[in-house]
Amino acid sequence: MNNSLKEKKVEQTILQGDCLEIIKTIDDGSFDMCLTDPPYGMNYQSSRRTDKHEKIALDDSIEWFEDFAKELYRVMRNDTHVYIFCNEYAISHFRDWLEAAGFTNKRTLVWVKNNHTSGDLEGDYANKTEFILYAQKGRKLLSGGRDTNVLNYSRTNTDNHPTEKPIDLCAYLIGKSAPQGGIVFDPFAGSGTTLVASKLYGREAVGIELSEKYCEIARQRLAQDTLL
Repeated sequence: MNNSLKEKKVEQTILQGDCLEIIKTIDDGSFDMCLTDPPYGMNYQSSRRTDKHEKIALDDSIEWFEDFAKELYRVMRNDTHVYIFCNEYAISHFRDWLEAAGFTNKRTLVWVKNNHTSGDLEGDYANKTEFILYAQKGRKLLSGGRDTNVLNYSRTNTDNHPTEKPIDLCAYLIGKSAPQGGIVFDPFAGSGTTLVASKLYGREAVGIELSEKYCEIARQRLAQDTLL
């Protein structure tokens, strides 16, 4: 871990800045699990509250992921798990780049939501799923019993972030993969859901987020007793 993180003796740390640059300053083998929701190259803009939510940074392409995967492999400890949210358009590229970086791709998880998108109402099927790439650096066993790769969790209903993921889903994955005393890493932290879930599960975490606004929301959430 670099000096700035050592000095903080991290419990739940949110760093504001470009993760593609900050990750280069982090020492090899610093983290015990990665759980993150990067841009998928969708050029996404929330249609619910365009006055509140800015466009997602780095979301106009996915080519940056190739170099990012190499850095992610470097900062992960041996025998660790990574989970990366993605959609059906980015999944094959992300898997190829993870493998090229040195990770072993395992089963892709399917998150089934409690509602679906709109899109082409007459010429397409409504989408009710999102994918989570599950990969390993080395080999590490999952905690608990052998669960299926289909995860049923309701979407969040807050204004924290336009693509916020459910706390209970993130906490479940942390419980399966983050060892006691380990540090969870989220380089695309958004409004801090991974950090909140890590705190709920008694794990330390480090998040990186480009937007100062979302960093502040993450800090406020972590400061709340209820951790909503």
